[in-house]
Amino acid sequence: MKITIVDRADGEEDEIIIRCRHVDKQMLKLVYAIKAGQEKITALQGSDYFQIAPEEIYYFEAVDNRVFLYLEKEVYETKQKLYELEKRFQKTDFFRASKSCIVNLAKVKSFSPVFNGRFEAHMENGERVMISRQYVPVLKEKLGL
Repeated sequence: MKITIVDRADGEEDEIIIRCRHVDKQMLKLVYAIKAGQEKITALQGSDYFQIAPEEIYYFEAVDNRVFLYLEKEVYETKQKLYELEKRFQKTDFFRASKSCIVNLAKVKSFSPVFNGRFEAHMENGERVMISRQYVPVLKEKLGL
């Protein structure tokens, strides 16, 4: 694959052109990742609103009808529902790990099997997230196992 980056002139809009013989899974994943990376999520911390880039997010978690997003050291709340976030990021590195959690696979350091067919994701920031056995086959497919 050849990648060419050309500086644009002032006033020109940024543009990405993809030339390929056929569109495969890898190409679609790249396109979805670029699109998802441009869209920021509005999140709340205290009474302040923030725009958070998806690549900063380690995981989303639903607790008591509220959805939180976890960054390396900060926690924010979003008004979006977990199923909306799952749909929004379905073709990216985000993965539904349980009924209450969506994990960013790009922020996972390692996986280890645990009791009853579940897996545990060891995040880059030291946190651990459980992956329900119901979602383990989907995880293995996403990882190419």
